[in-house]
Amino acid sequence: MKILVTGSSGLVGSALVPALVKAGHTVCRLVRPGSVANHEAHDGFQVAWNPATGELGGAAVGADAVVNLAGVSIADGRWSDKRKSELHSSRIDTTRALITALAKMNARPSVLVSASATGIYGNRGDELLTEESQAGNDFLSGLAKDWEAEARKAEAMGIRVVLARFGIILARHGGALPQMMLPFRFFAGGKIGSGRQWMSWISLDDVIEVLRLAVEKAQIRGPLNVISPQPLQNAEFTKTLASAMHRPALFPAPAFALRLVLGEMADALLLSSQRVLPQALEKLGYNFQYPDLAAALKSIFKQNSER
Repeated sequence: MKILVTGSSGLVGSALVPALVKAGHTVCRLVRPGSVANHEAHDGFQVAWNPATGELGGAAVGADAVVNLAGVSIADGRWSDKRKSELHSSRIDTTRALITALAKMNARPSVLVSASATGIYGNRGDELLTEESQAGNDFLSGLAKDWEAEARKAEAMGIRVVLARFGIILARHGGALPQMMLPFRFFAGGKIGSGRQWMSWISLDDVIEVLRLAVEKAQIRGPLNVISPQPLQNAEFTKTLASAMHRPALFPAPAFALRLVLGEMADALLLSSQRVLPQALEKLGYNFQYPDLAAALKSIFKQNSER
């Protein structure tokens, strides 16, 4: 298949592109004007892409699938009004421009796999959440709802749409894990707040495999919780992480201190509870490579030591 990928330089995109190439697909990385290429020759090839104008390079013609991963990190900086606007535009405006570009194609892709997040469910305590659960009503919930709504517009063009709701993606070289590990390196790690909030996580290896299946399998459509079947409460998560790093977990981070430093972002990213289950993936019979956190961390640390 010929696959277009936005956000190819991010944590997920930089791992997905070579995996798709290895699987025998032709990959076109949609690159914005002024972007610096940092990919190897075997990581597909570049296609000019300007979200501001909707202009898409001619090499995109004939694409069979699109994977939309564009969006600036929600954790890089306190959520000022300006930052919230950037988070919104980098997802919703970019996805809108992409759908507009696809609409102009004579031969359109058969599938769009578009990123979303389990943040769509909001802070739900101990409630078990599936793809059928209602969305929340906080900033991240609204952001994800708007993002998914833009992607769903491709369905009117006869394109199969998959909404990949990512949880906390675990990888040694990026994402949340290196930040989580930092206090433990200095023997100062511990639970966050009460430690009772649920964390829905998944290994990067499983993310890549799920996205590949979402592209290839015609029966996959609609919301898809891309998370492990074993969510953990924060106290257990941090205890497992500490054990994997051979460190103690003795120093909890008080909620009031986190709110003081991070503001609204503390509640949304660190103190919010989301007990999400991968119901759709389990119905499909997906076999997780790392359903267990301890095994996932062991593999991640082993990969790093072998580099």
